[in-house]
Amino acid sequence: MDADGVQPLVVVFTGLPGTGKSTLAEQVARTVGAPAFAGDWLMGALEPAHWALSKLDRSQYLAACYGLLGSLVTRQLMLGQSAIVDDLIRDTEAVLWRRTAAQFSAGLFLVECICSDEVIHRARIEGRARGIPGWHEVGWDHVERMRVEFPPLTQDRLTVDAIEPVQDNIRRVLDYIAAARTPMAG
Repeated sequence: MDADGVQPLVVVFTGLPGTGKSTLAEQVARTVGAPAFAGDWLMGALEPAHWALSKLDRSQYLAACYGLLGSLVTRQLMLGQSAIVDDLIRDTEAVLWRRTAAQFSAGLFLVECICSDEVIHRARIEGRARGIPGWHEVGWDHVERMRVEFPPLTQDRLTVDAIEPVQDNIRRVLDYIAAARTPMAG
């Protein structure tokens, strides 16, 4: 139970690069007073260990990053606190997030970010500079590769579209959370 007497929550924002998941994750984290843990920031932080990690195949590298994210979120939940996750996931990772949340009686909310206009999506990718230390910007070829490797979720989720105003999408996410979040007896 968090300080407000409500069940902790885990909100996982997923979607292809350039669909607004980081922007939404950061804004929702500020609003609910929970830390936002981002996969790209973790991978950037791992850059000093790149020489050792380069010996891992891609699946092992991703498993290491998911493990780090899982550890950070688990720690928050152990403290009875909520956490926001900003990372690209598949249904298999969604199942793992569901188990982690259930272990601590936390609510899990999956938010899939899309951009239904390919021209706008590509322009977002080509025009962004996030400045994550140790991390690189990705190109449209990376987005196309991720589209194949990370198909849309089939789990229960809220889908938000980056062509809608950011404030509207934030409100939709907060409403989605509020509709299911209930005070706990204690």
